[in-house]
Amino acid sequence: MQAVKARRSSALRELAEQQQERREVAEEAEIETVTDLAWESPLQIIRYPDPRLRARNARIGVFDERLARLSRELFEVMYNGDDGVGLAAPQVGVNVRVMVFNPTGRRGGEEVTLVNPRVLSVGRARELGEEGCLSFPQIFAPVERAYRVKVRAQDLTGQPLTLTLTDWRARIFQHEFDHLQGVLFHDRMAHAALESVREKLVALEEEYLRAHPGAPVQRVPQPS
Repeated sequence: MQAVKARRSSALRELAEQQQERREVAEEAEIETVTDLAWESPLQIIRYPDPRLRARNARIGVFDERLARLSRELFEVMYNGDDGVGLAAPQVGVNVRVMVFNPTGRRGGEEVTLVNPRVLSVGRARELGEEGCLSFPQIFAPVERAYRVKVRAQDLTGQPLTLTLTDWRARIFQHEFDHLQGVLFHDRMAHAALESVREKLVALEEEYLRAHPGAPVQRVPQPS
């Protein structure tokens, strides 16, 4: 009986992954693909509520030295940040679907670059953990994330990758993947956590609007 249940559970997980992948493929068909990757160096972190953090991010269509250089520069910016362990391209104003992370936060170590990532499945178990973000200086709050996530992506040469990430690595991936979806970490906070950082979020909004009057920013929702 246990063997039958195990096979059934495995089949259901496989079916769920196939359905998720079909949904992701359908969504990707509507996303622009960029074949002429360009940006201005040196890259710099953009801060909330810069509209580029909410913009639609294009898929990478050409895997060349420019993409490899973008990866290197993303890591450099990440390491120069405040205890950064992950960075998504839109955080430096390059709106493409590329992320880098290194769970150790140290140069070298376990460096991962994911291009055009998508989520295949998410485990049921969830964990609450404190997060920060290089685009939100000195703001930290608990965010609930899935403990396990299975993802598919491409490497810097265009080769497909399938990874199952858990715990800290899964949290980093989900945080950076959200950036590629135009989702920011305070969007995921529970009410109490959001209220604990509201004043700092509003201060960042006011600072940005003083420098960019009339900019079309998405502000933190008013308390209900």
